[in-house]
Amino acid sequence: MPQPDLILTPAGPTLAPRHPTHDHPGPHAPAPAPAHTPDGPAPAPASARTTASSTPTRTPAGSRGPYRRLFARPGVRAFTAGGLIARLPAGMLGVSAVIMIASVYGSYALAGAVTATGLAVGSVTAPLIARLVDRYGQARIAVPAAGYAFLGHLVLALCAYERAPAWALFATVAATATSPNTGGMSRARWAHLLRDDPDALHTANSFEQAADELCFMLGPVLAAVLCSALFPQAGTLVAAVLFLGGTLLFAAQRSTEPPVAPRTPAGSPLRAPGMVPLLAVFLATGAVFGSMEVVTLAYVDGPVAGPVLALQAAGSCAAGLLYGRARRTARLRTCLAAMAVLMALPLLAASTGSLLALAAGLLVAGMATAPTMVTGMGLVQRLTPPGRLNEGMTLAVTALLAGIATGSASGGWAADHAPFPSSGFLIPLAAAATALALCAAADMTKARRSW
Repeated sequence: MPQPDLILTPAGPTLAPRHPTHDHPGPHAPAPAPAHTPDGPAPAPASARTTASSTPTRTPAGSRGPYRRLFARPGVRAFTAGGLIARLPAGMLGVSAVIMIASVYGSYALAGAVTATGLAVGSVTAPLIARLVDRYGQARIAVPAAGYAFLGHLVLALCAYERAPAWALFATVAATATSPNTGGMSRARWAHLLRDDPDALHTANSFEQAADELCFMLGPVLAAVLCSALFPQAGTLVAAVLFLGGTLLFAAQRSTEPPVAPRTPAGSPLRAPGMVPLLAVFLATGAVFGSMEVVTLAYVDGPVAGPVLALQAAGSCAAGLLYGRARRTARLRTCLAAMAVLMALPLLAASTGSLLALAAGLLVAGMATAPTMVTGMGLVQRLTPPGRLNEGMTLAVTALLAGIATGSASGGWAADHAPFPSSGFLIPLAAAATALALCAAADMTKARRSW
């Protein structure tokens, strides 16, 4: 074994460092060459050239995980926090409105019709607001739009408190449809910040999908607790305050806001090759989510229905975070095929009559949700013309919400008319198979070659 080298220091002899440093180059380090010679700069010693060419450079970022590198960027944590706060009410407002109206008016039919009206109006206004965001900037449009929606929710709660006529509820809920798509704006910021780093953008999209699942997992539980523990309007009021506060915090982060793109003759994202078939896939995928929610609630029919249903979102959230760490992304058809296969698990579990089996089936089935949505949203980003990204992603969300409404209605009909309690789980399975068929039927053009 070679003996350690000693060097003299003011404190006495000590061991020489094993690796050369700036202050202590080591006993065997070559003497520094003179900076210049009469003929020009002196060449580096051979040993130094060999060491420099054979030793790889290691950066501190390489040892960190993809999510740590993602959130180490300046300004990212602030706009992410604002976006999460603004998106949490998305899982609260619908449940809060149903509980509030049903408890005051004694009619679930009226509550469902009012919330469906808000969803229908929102499907028309959301793409228009997103187009304004692309044209004039996020902060300039999102803040007043969120303010109008906030006032609409306050008036809706007041109408319910005063037991106003039913027509007032429909008129008021229509005013809440100006809510900006905070999730789409957040993804647009990631697309701008990471435009030269596709791997990091994949991680960011996976995180955004996991955040959506987390909000839809926690939102209904929080809404139910507030409405039952305090008063019927509590869930709507708290959700409205969180929505406005989160949007203001999000919009205040101007350093990460994408610049306003100049107007281009590209036209609507609907004209982009492959966009309409992709929106049809989103429509069928939304039917999976809407029908699964209703048939699960009808099957369990008890206080544990919410926690059991939340397991699907939990599985999707975990899968989304893991998918973000993957260096390769799957094709959309592969994700949809996995979803179609896994959606059979809740049907098989419900056929056994075991609640634990159903909970496990929902947990595993949910793991196909986030990868599918991340891959689909990535396709939307690639197909959308430059300068229309918010509008393109809002169109995808609108198609998804329309599918959720359709799936909810189909699942409700199946829950009331199915011959067996577990028969309702055929609806999400059929919707997943439809989404896969639509994706496979799309022509393999240049724009859709990665499907």
